[in-house]
Amino acid sequence: MYAVTDRRFTFFHAPNTRSSCTLHLIEELGVPYDLHPLSLDREDHKAPDYLALNPMGKVPAIRHGAAVVTELGAITLYLGDLFPETGLCPQPGDPLRGPLLRWLFFYGNCVEPAVLQKAMKWPDPPKRMAGYGAFDDVMAAVVDRLEEGPWFLGERFTVADGLWGPALGWLTRFGMAPQVAAVTDYVARIEARPATARVLAIDAELTAKFEAG
Repeated sequence: MYAVTDRRFTFFHAPNTRSSCTLHLIEELGVPYDLHPLSLDREDHKAPDYLALNPMGKVPAIRHGAAVVTELGAITLYLGDLFPETGLCPQPGDPLRGPLLRWLFFYGNCVEPAVLQKAMKWPDPPKRMAGYGAFDDVMAAVVDRLEEGPWFLGERFTVADGLWGPALGWLTRFGMAPQVAAVTDYVARIEARPATARVLAIDAELTAKFEAG
């Protein structure tokens, strides 16, 4: 183990993209950070300096000291563990740590490919070949989880909701999430949180600046 003496990090963010999920998480954590905005229209994410940081040229990414972390679930867990005093990230030994890991990985491993399948109108793959099964399987699991709500890990709001909340809001707006009370009520609870308003304001300000040149 080693002590982390400087916890300030840089967040590489393009407004109104998947990285808005990470922005929402950071705002929920309420921790200091340095924002490095990127414009996808200007292809800032394809610039050599950013590709040196993240060769995939994707957002979000964070840099904390010498560590670079990408992928929504990994960033969520990293920041939750970096700031345990917020109480938003169940730590090892907490009974909720296992469910937290399950649902963070489930989003990237199952939801993202299932949504792509649905959006592209691809037929269901053979279940032995697709780790996520099929779109309906994935969404049924999400609905089952939220019916035990009010939050993803039950009664306790956690970093999992920092990821899932805005992600399900986005999927709902695009008609990709089940229109059932468990989902719509959850999204409404997320959208009523002060962090959501702050994220919308930050993204709107960045978008206006980029459009103004």
